[in-house]
Amino acid sequence: MKAVRYHEYGDAGVLRVENIDRPTPGVGQVLLRVTATSFNPVDAGIRSGQLRQVFPVSLPHTPGLDVAGTVAELGPRVTSMAPGAPVIGFLPITGGGAAAEFVSVPVDVLTAAPAALPLADAAALPLAGLTAWQALFQHADVATGRRILINGAGGAVGRLAVQLAKHAGATVVATAGPHSIHTIGADGVDELIDYTKNSVHDVLVEPVDVLLNLVPVRESSNADAQALLRLIRPGGVFVTAVPPVPESVGSRVRVVGMSTRCDVAALAELVRQVDTGVLRVDVAARLPLSEVASVHRQSDAGSLRGKVVFLPGD
Repeated sequence: MKAVRYHEYGDAGVLRVENIDRPTPGVGQVLLRVTATSFNPVDAGIRSGQLRQVFPVSLPHTPGLDVAGTVAELGPRVTSMAPGAPVIGFLPITGGGAAAEFVSVPVDVLTAAPAALPLADAAALPLAGLTAWQALFQHADVATGRRILINGAGGAVGRLAVQLAKHAGATVVATAGPHSIHTIGADGVDELIDYTKNSVHDVLVEPVDVLLNLVPVRESSNADAQALLRLIRPGGVFVTAVPPVPESVGSRVRVVGMSTRCDVAALAELVRQVDTGVLRVDVAARLPLSEVASVHRQSDAGSLRGKVVFLPGD
């Protein structure tokens, strides 16, 4: 079968499409025929070696933390899945990824795929959706009456976070750039700030209860981090999904540096919201595995726009 792999850490040039043996599912696993996986920025961080201390992987390694596919074979002791079932999942970060024609995965990371989306597009949901869900509802307790600022709402996580927060009844302020600001506006934000034209510190009309940060704060500039923290009311919470995590000033604001974890119950709820029309999943491009290295290069250069899914099939 075909799979994308890299045998050493490095730039996007280490990624290769190779022919390897089809895996066999072990105890508690299923073999999936992969319909699609997706690109997430963490894939590039792991590939480059920058995250090797946080997420050590065995080389050669196949990227792709999101998977959407159909069950091809059941491993020993698996009774909760049926062959042919369409499923999605967020794969273990340090295990083998889904940029391949087949992948063996633990059955307990999978849930039924949404019926309202093409199966390939459903690969855009797991990691981005779980990151947004856990940030809003497990770390920040976003609910009706709360005011939230989503800093960097133009990416996949930000788009989903805007929709989830609005559905929860929160007042949503969002920052985005010119490439995504119009689509973010269609998600129903209450205040929209183009960060290339205005500083959020200058135009925010009142403090927020929650700040979800999706933009790396420069490690060399503690002032930038402290300026973000000052946008939050006393007793509020700053949740960042990207490193580094700023130091809190006293106990005025709670600071959370989050790492997304697999949560099948939350993923199933996200699927339900997709199927009921509450949540929209946007995909910018559907590409073959041969384009994985190109997408990594665009990400490294900061020029990647929108969510990309990869299709292993012909």
